[in-house]
Amino acid sequence: MTTLTTRLEGALAELRAQGTYKRLRHLQTPTGPTTTIEGVGEVVVFCSNNYLGLANHPEVVEAGIDGLRRYGAGTASVRFICGTFECHRALERDLADFLGTEAVLTYVSCWNANEGLLPALLAPGDALVSDELNHASIIDAGRLTRQATRTVFAHSDMTALDGALDEVAGSPVTLVVTDGVFSMEGDVARLPDLVRRCRERGATLVVDDSHAVGVLGTGGRGTHEHFGLPARAPNGVDLLTGTLGKALGGAAGGYVAGPRPVIETLVQRSRPQLFSNALPPTVAASAAAALGILRREPERVARLHANVETMRAGLRALGYEVLDSPTAILPIIVGETATAIRLSERLLDLGVFVTGFGFPVVPEGAARLRVQMSAAHTTAHIERALEAFDRLRAER
Repeated sequence: MTTLTTRLEGALAELRAQGTYKRLRHLQTPTGPTTTIEGVGEVVVFCSNNYLGLANHPEVVEAGIDGLRRYGAGTASVRFICGTFECHRALERDLADFLGTEAVLTYVSCWNANEGLLPALLAPGDALVSDELNHASIIDAGRLTRQATRTVFAHSDMTALDGALDEVAGSPVTLVVTDGVFSMEGDVARLPDLVRRCRERGATLVVDDSHAVGVLGTGGRGTHEHFGLPARAPNGVDLLTGTLGKALGGAAGGYVAGPRPVIETLVQRSRPQLFSNALPPTVAASAAAALGILRREPERVARLHANVETMRAGLRALGYEVLDSPTAILPIIVGETATAIRLSERLLDLGVFVTGFGFPVVPEGAARLRVQMSAAHTTAHIERALEAFDRLRAER
């Protein structure tokens, strides 16, 4: 055994002893409101990003199969060589029309999209200003943007943002980047305030809307629709990033949406775009089908919100503290990481799949159970979950 593996074995043993070791659950059936887990059996799922219940929708599955038959298993190339297929162009055109932007460029994940966007746009002397609770992909993208001045402001604190913008006031270009929905908190960015400050300071606003598309706004277009704002300057957001791996079919893939000059620049300069194979055709085709269903059936969004309110009211009636939020994320703070993991395992014993999150995903002492809702949940699914939470509280 090498020195490295000896050190890693020791670190893993410590995680197990602390009760913070993460175990992978092996699903034997598709993700839906219920699934079957190896060694556990059938459970109701309240930890998935399948917000609209489209991950196993027959039309979405069939579209993916058709894409596989028409274009093969993969592109075997990056986009600028021979990896751009008609399914990519069709999906990007549909996404731009749906979101209200000039153009869209897809990536293999939103992580890639964020890491491809920020370093490609900022030059030496420019500035990047980021909310402290932004997703890890934005944090890592910022670390790659070494040529720019980087600063972080306190979460959704507009006074802190003003101070950060003052610090970089002389920068030729300033990007302000935020999540639209913060995945661990379930809260929503103060988008009107952010837009106003960016317009006043001449900054560009970038919003990662991965947990908002399909969830916020009457049509599921995301945070900007929720606030009645356009996805274009001067009155709205400048740039959007997002995922196809949550509400839009739940497979994989991400995108950047915005002005055409930005998208064309990414085609030329974005390293994840230049050096990674294009989105698999089956994913592009299934995501396009999911987007079509959302546009045809916006009532799915309303059903999702009704389920959120039912679950929130039920948890509160049992004595749990749950944040008020229009999102599909209901975090319940439990304290220590080991506690969150232990409670999530007990819920799984009771047939309810809810994940516990702790450090380093969230700060020490702020570990939580994150309940996530879907339009596919029925009253019976929600009642079953609430019965498990009731029993969990009685046992604590």
